[in-house]
Amino acid sequence: MDTVRVKIINRSGHELPAYETPHSAGMDVHACLKEPITLGPLERALIPTGLRIQLPVGYECQMRPRSGLALKKGISLVNTPGTIDADYRGEIGAIVINLSNEPFTINDGERICQMVVTRYTRVDWEPATELDETKRGEGAFGHTGL
Repeated sequence: MDTVRVKIINRSGHELPAYETPHSAGMDVHACLKEPITLGPLERALIPTGLRIQLPVGYECQMRPRSGLALKKGISLVNTPGTIDADYRGEIGAIVINLSNEPFTINDGERICQMVVTRYTRVDWEPATELDETKRGEGAFGHTGL
């Protein structure tokens, strides 16, 4: 397993994002709030984390929902995965949405999402007039059945 060193500024007063198990891909991230925020059904809010990072070139950080919050409380992220680029230096925020029928309160220090740091590849477009044939061809949504 590869590791990469990433500079981080933590102004949250909470512990750094951390892997909960030895083989976790995502690290839990905590809310950094002066006071609780309650989201009604279908409401969303930008939740600050108090974190700033400096990723190496060729890496991105993805913000993803926590599966337990999604299943048990209907809490997710609007733009999932949210992408933090290697040249971004501002505070990381998570756009949290309440997809349940009940209000949900986010408290300071609560684990609200997870982050995954990963490499990415850049594309060098090659203009063409046709593409190679495949078995699937132009089959789109549902083309293999239910």
